[in-house]
Amino acid sequence: MSRIGKMPIPVPAGVTVEIKGQDISVSGKKGTLNRTVHPEVSLVLEDGAILVDGKQKSRNISAFRGLTRSLVNNMVVGVAEGFKKVLVVEGVGYRASMAGNNLSLSVGYSNPVEFALPEGVTGNIEGNTKIVLESIDKETLGLTAAKIRAIRKPEPYKGKGIRYEDERIVRKAGKTGAK
Repeated sequence: MSRIGKMPIPVPAGVTVEIKGQDISVSGKKGTLNRTVHPEVSLVLEDGAILVDGKQKSRNISAFRGLTRSLVNNMVVGVAEGFKKVLVVEGVGYRASMAGNNLSLSVGYSNPVEFALPEGVTGNIEGNTKIVLESIDKETLGLTAAKIRAIRKPEPYKGKGIRYEDERIVRKAGKTGAK
């Protein structure tokens, strides 16, 4: 039984929700997001809150109900407040720069790596080593941040690479002298 799926999604002031069958459209001050939900799940807008309900009682439908509730809640929060991810570039000579919508990373390769940010994701650089990504779509933002991190994952010996700001890299001991 999905406990998350049972909770209503509060709709804050300034956010409008349109539900047409299986399609939901959420608009707010930051933008508009659209999604089609699973056919076995129904959405109802009541008293300034969105309720997610399964059309049948089964374990799979309960799982889809919880997933749908999380996705719709992320849509509401995204158009109202937006989401933000911060990546940190660590290493001697490692740096990042922005040119328009293109991110250029100098992370130890012979040439800088160019990364085009997808539509709906904005980025800026603080200092030379902090990449701040913002978007109203949490899914796209997380995928973009993961792709940027994958360009040079942090290594466990010196911690060089691109990591999330709140990520802790577990360090390993290096080699010791052989006897």
